[in-house]
Amino acid sequence: MAYFIFTKNSDNVANTLYAIAENEFDFNNLNINKSDYKIIEDTQINFDNVKYYLKNIEKYNNDSIIYTDNTCVFKDRNQLNTYVLQFKNRIKQFIENNPNHELFNRWNYYYNQLQSLNLDSISYPLNKSLEQYFKDENKPSLNPLQIP
Repeated sequence: MAYFIFTKNSDNVANTLYAIAENEFDFNNLNINKSDYKIIEDTQINFDNVKYYLKNIEKYNNDSIIYTDNTCVFKDRNQLNTYVLQFKNRIKQFIENNPNHELFNRWNYYYNQLQSLNLDSISYPLNKSLEQYFKDENKPSLNPLQIP
């Protein structure tokens, strides 16, 4: 079962998604006080749709999540580079502040994967998310919302 973590007491309020966790292990290793958030369990299919930016989460209502279709396009190298740099900065903050965290190695490896990504080898426009691109290349794929 996958987990979607929202701002608490924000039913029907847009843009309250805080984090996602693919399974119980990842959920239990989030650096959050779970009682401060609204946690909704959902299917792996919905998790993958959000992880790969095929769907956006608009909001939640009670224990139901409202999804909308999404199209992810990086028009050029600069757009993708900006995304990668922001993602790397978030990962770097995590690994610098959590050297003994259970998920440190996963995120350190992913940081290195992003670091070695050759943006010039990608054809633009890239009509998919970076996460989907990595999946299609049979490489590990993580979403910024999964950072503990």
